[in-house]
Amino acid sequence: MFKLIDNKSKTKIDFFKCVELLLRIAVFLTFLGHGIVALIGNQQWSIYLKTAGLPGRFAIDIMFYIGILDVVVATIIAFKPYKYVVLWAFIWAFSTALIRPISGESIWAFVERGSNWIVPFVLYIMITKKEEYHKRSNL
Repeated sequence: MFKLIDNKSKTKIDFFKCVELLLRIAVFLTFLGHGIVALIGNQQWSIYLKTAGLPGRFAIDIMFYIGILDVVVATIIAFKPYKYVVLWAFIWAFSTALIRPISGESIWAFVERGSNWIVPFVLYIMITKKEEYHKRSNL
């Protein structure tokens, strides 16, 4: 593995572990922030849920549960990033970004949210490749 050396302490630092940790923090903050906003209730988001086919009052009511799920996903990824939870984070973030132009907003509403779904996608790839590396190493 690629190692960085802290010249002051002469400590070896695994570059990929550092990158993975930063990606985990980024996904955690994104999902925690969006989860809290959903728990509080963002009326603007009900438009997206209605566009996805959820009826009016149900769209508002389910937002609370979406917020809980986002906070749970954030917490899991912060402490133990299970591959399929990270994959879900990518799919959900991509979908919530894509629903914006589908619901009538500019394509730029999707573009500006690119990091919300690219970061979990990169984290998913890193976790998958790390698992493959460990499987090959144990053969």
